[in-house]
Amino acid sequence: MVQLGFTILTNGYVYGFMNGKIYQGPLKYVCVPGLNCYSCPGAVASCPIGALQALLTQSGFTVPFGVLGFLFVFGSLLGRAVCGWLCPFGLVQDLLHKLPVFRKQKRLPFHRILGYGRYVALVGLVCIGSMFLFGGFAKVPAFCKYLCPSGTLLGAIPLLSGNEMLRSQAGGLFFWKVGILVGICLLSIKVYRPFCQYLCPLGAIYGWFNHFSLVKIWREESACSHCRACERACPMALSVEEISSSPACIRCGDCVAACPEQCLHFVGKRMGEKGGSRADGRAAGEGALQQ
Repeated sequence: MVQLGFTILTNGYVYGFMNGKIYQGPLKYVCVPGLNCYSCPGAVASCPIGALQALLTQSGFTVPFGVLGFLFVFGSLLGRAVCGWLCPFGLVQDLLHKLPVFRKQKRLPFHRILGYGRYVALVGLVCIGSMFLFGGFAKVPAFCKYLCPSGTLLGAIPLLSGNEMLRSQAGGLFFWKVGILVGICLLSIKVYRPFCQYLCPLGAIYGWFNHFSLVKIWREESACSHCRACERACPMALSVEEISSSPACIRCGDCVAACPEQCLHFVGKRMGEKGGSRADGRAAGEGALQQ
């Protein structure tokens, strides 16, 4: 419900959907934390990856302090909780994975190798592809232009459906992007969030902040019985040792809900615990009351 509500909030420009036009008001100079395409007719703000590429493709070189600062703030506060709770394309993949079709799996074969695809997309397409000229061609926002499925689903398809002139100009690049979108959507039915796990550059950035972000999932080691219920519940197939700091953790909270010992919880250790278990805390409290 949080994902759906945030998607409606950030893509609620109904006039744009009705007329096939992009909102270009003052809010478009503001970024939202998720992969929210600028070209979506309903989008009221910009995608941080799209904004970063737009600045990098400008003539000369300008350090995009504004976008980098935005990513630092949201990364420090939420880490990849943005992916789990606020990303529209994450919502699309979650809904597709709930369809009762195919036998479900959490990862693809060669998962660890494929996981580097996020960093290849970030460095190769977002950074290098936007900053340098290749073969005399102008600098382009390469990730948005050649790969981003969120832009195709939320931007290109709604725009073309409401604009006959744009439909007449659609060519090979559009069908390439549609093919990528269809492939990721079909894969999402079987594999949990394949785009997030293997291709999303925004997830790669937020993953770097997971070690020290304000929103974390803490584990009380003294209370943990190592039943591995959290591992079985984790849609990203993380081990109990990886849950609190892995760059792959999207802070969805499934492990917290599944823990029978209730030794996993969000944000930080409860006040007064100082690393002890809940039983230790209760004992200390009872002793204080007796005194």
